[in-house]
Amino acid sequence: MKEFIEFIAKNIVDDPSQVHVEELQKEDGTTILRLKVAQGETGKVIGKGGKTAQAIRLLLAAAGRKDGKKVNFEILD
Repeated sequence: MKEFIEFIAKNIVDDPSQVHVEELQKEDGTTILRLKVAQGETGKVIGKGGKTAQAIRLLLAAAGRKDGKKVNFEILD
C-alpha cells in the first residue's frame, strides 16, 4: 500500500522527488501510512474540500478490507 500512495502522490504534486511515505504498524494491527510532500504542495494532495484525500482514504480502506487490515492515512505538513 505504501507504493500505491507514493504512485498517487507523485502524479499529483509538481516535485515528485519530495514525496515520502512512512508505514507504521500499531500494536492492534492497524497500518498507518504517513505522507510528506514538499512545502506548499499539501493542498494538492488534500484537494478542494478534502475530496482528493478522502478518495485516497476510501481506496486504502477498500484495499485494507480485502487484506483483512485496517489502514489509516495521514498527510503531514
